[in-house]
Amino acid sequence: MELLWEIVGWTGAAAMLGAFLAVSMGWLKPGIGFQAINLFGACAFIINGLLHGAWPSVVTNIAWFLISSIAILRMRAKQRTTENVTAAPEVKAYTTTDTGTHMVVPAANCP
Repeated sequence: MELLWEIVGWTGAAAMLGAFLAVSMGWLKPGIGFQAINLFGACAFIINGLLHGAWPSVVTNIAWFLISSIAILRMRAKQRTTENVTAAPEVKAYTTTDTGTHMVVPAANCP
């Protein structure tokens, strides 16, 4: 079982270093994917650190986990806001010449 936790720790290390390398080289954008890899790596390090009693590593990776979690939540909220704005229907305003009144209709219904 100890070998399993060592593999978890090394996998987390490889994931975090790989993500950092990919962002640094421009192969990966620093978005949700990058943060998700950091989240996974932090979890792996927390598990490994707890089993080895490496408390500085555990505390550091709890902070890393929280930072990545908050970043993902903020990016998703921003995506939802952007999707709602782009999903709003386009409207056009028309002014009638005889009465001077305005009429607003969705663009899909415009000729």
